[in-house]
Amino acid sequence: QVQLVESGGGLVQAGGSLTLSCTASGNIFSINAMGWYRQAPGKQRDLVATTTSGGSTNYADSVKGRFTISRDNAKNTVYLQMNSLKPEDTALYYCNADLNPYSDRLHQYRYWGQGTQVTVSS
Repeated sequence: QVQLVESGGGLVQAGGSLTLSCTASGNIFSINAMGWYRQAPGKQRDLVATTTSGGSTNYADSVKGRFTISRDNAKNTVYLQMNSLKPEDTALYYCNADLNPYSDRLHQYRYWGQGTQVTVSS
C-alpha cells in the first residue's frame, strides 16, 4: 500500500510565504514524476508544478517566479516553496506521485495525497 501525506498548509497574509511538503511511503519500487495541484471551491483541480526524477520542472503560468518545486529522492519527498502569496492562491493543495509499486513493478500508477489547505488573506 502506498500513502502520500502532505503538510505545511495554513493561513497566511498576502505577500507571505509557505512551504508545503509531501512524503510518499509504503510499497514503493520507484518514483517518477511528483507534483502539486490545487483546487479552489467550485473550480476544477489545476496543475501547480511538477518535477521529474531527473529534476526537470514545470510550472503553471500563474505561479512562475513565485513558487519553487523541489524533491529529495532519498526521502521520497516533494516540496513546494510558495512566496509572494496572493488571495487567489487560496485552495486545497494536493500532491501526487507517478510510481511503480513493488507489487507491480512493470506498471506505473498515480497516487494522490489527501490535500492540505492554503488560505491567503488580503
